Amino acid sequence: MNAHAKVEVTKASRYLKALCNHSNRKVTAEHSDDHGVVQFGFGYCEMEADADALTIHIQAEDSENFDRVKAVVGDHLERFANNEFQVEWVDRN
Repeated sequence: MNAHAKVEVTKASRYLKALCNHSNRKVTAEHSDDHGVVQFGFGYCEMEADADALTIHIQAEDSENFDRVKAVVGDHLERFANNEFQVEWVDRN
């Protein structure tokens, strides 16, 4: 199961780094200024940052874990941004 989201935000790199650094405490995560990957035990998240947006791709093997990845990634990013935006997922199943 796959989904993506594109969040139009000028500080995309900051949010990418924040999610990777936060996640790296419990799971495998790595990042550069414009690319990040988080390997949850229950799914996967890949992010690309540019000057205008953060593009997020997620995947999981089943619907329960798919919903879990959506919730974890979306909720954390929204909190890091003080709810200045909402992550709206587009499923690609």
